[in-house]
Amino acid sequence: MTDVLADPTSPPDTSLVDELRTWLEDNWDPDLTVAEWWERLGTAGWSAPTLPKDAYGRGLSRSDSVVVQREIGSFGAVGAPFGLGLLLAAPTIADHGTPEQIERYVRPIVTGQQAWCQLFSEPGAGSDLAGLTSKAVQDGDEWHVTGQKVWTSLGQSADMGMLLARTAPDAPKHQGITWFAMDMHQPGVEIRPLREMTGHAMFNEVFLDDARVGSDAIIGDLNRGWTVANTTLGHERAGLGAGGAAGSIRVTPGTVAGMLDKRVGDFADKAEQRAKPAKAEGAKDKKKKAPSAAAMLIGFAKGNGTSDDPTVRQDLVRLHILGELGRLNGERLKATRAAGGDIPGMANISKLSMSNIVRLQRDLGLRIAGPQGTLHAYTPEQQKALNEATGNPFLGMITGPALYAQAPPIYGGTDQIQRNIIGERVLGLPREPGPDASTPFSELPKNA
Repeated sequence: MTDVLADPTSPPDTSLVDELRTWLEDNWDPDLTVAEWWERLGTAGWSAPTLPKDAYGRGLSRSDSVVVQREIGSFGAVGAPFGLGLLLAAPTIADHGTPEQIERYVRPIVTGQQAWCQLFSEPGAGSDLAGLTSKAVQDGDEWHVTGQKVWTSLGQSADMGMLLARTAPDAPKHQGITWFAMDMHQPGVEIRPLREMTGHAMFNEVFLDDARVGSDAIIGDLNRGWTVANTTLGHERAGLGAGGAAGSIRVTPGTVAGMLDKRVGDFADKAEQRAKPAKAEGAKDKKKKAPSAAAMLIGFAKGNGTSDDPTVRQDLVRLHILGELGRLNGERLKATRAAGGDIPGMANISKLSMSNIVRLQRDLGLRIAGPQGTLHAYTPEQQKALNEATGNPFLGMITGPALYAQAPPIYGGTDQIQRNIIGERVLGLPREPGPDASTPFSELPKNA
């Protein structure tokens, strides 16, 4: 244990890498369908290796999971199903669900059969999530759900939803909420995409009008969904702070995306073709790492001469340092957990760090781009015209993240919420004033 703490940057366990490579050599077949390949990957525990062994995982750390995904990508195989099912739903159900629920819900997630979305935030309950008003009324063995959700990522392609609904309005605010696994393909569920200023529509608003969900779809205990929701939010903040498991080829899961019946090797072939120009410039025998935000902007600054500006150079160093701090915090957490400990609040700290990085990347990138930073293309036709006008086909790599930078400090819990959690739950500071915790929700003023 002491050796692990003494050297948190030690290389990954070679036995893990060797086992994975041997498994890939025996099982990867580009002529399989995506569904057939994911069935092999998921049931072997490689889709979600951080899950427990009895929940289609391997009990690995998050850092080792990143190693797994990178090895799969390096091998040339398609990686695990991408999305909130793997990031949030599966680990939450593994933590709180019954063995029957793990079989019913986690297996279709790790094998890519179902895509999930998160039905948490509401128009009047975003930062104050416990103030949600969507209600579920029991009728025998099922519940009738009515309400509205908003900022539902990828809801338009989801088969299932992680639903928080109020099941006991006369209970105190945090004690009358239940976490349900809800079928999105049913009458009473209407999904409306929300167009963002980036030109995309990743988020949606969802209207629930007498939608149905069974009592056997309650994850955790009835009216104790706040505890389950905090588990989900913890996985979300840790995942967002750590960043994606870059390196593997990502394909969208579920029945709506229409990928399951396609030949899996076609996705690997396309990824290899996209990587060829980068490979030609790099070392022959080494796989080129994806550049960091700092490295990318350094290249832009050198290209247009702004790297001579001392304030630009200073902020490039700041961006590099923030990225390195995030990486080292991840290694520190890995070492601490390997020794049987934990670092309270690290998920919230990582989330705050990500917000600082995207804001600095936005401001610095636009300074480097200069007047061209006011231009952005939303369609392929516009992109072609913009490339011809500016002579800079890479401009979108600055303007796209700049437009999107407003979102990360909000979704997954605002920066203010992260600071409150760190202050109250980690540092032990006094809680913000508010209604008594025992006040029934039905007696609280709206949004209180």
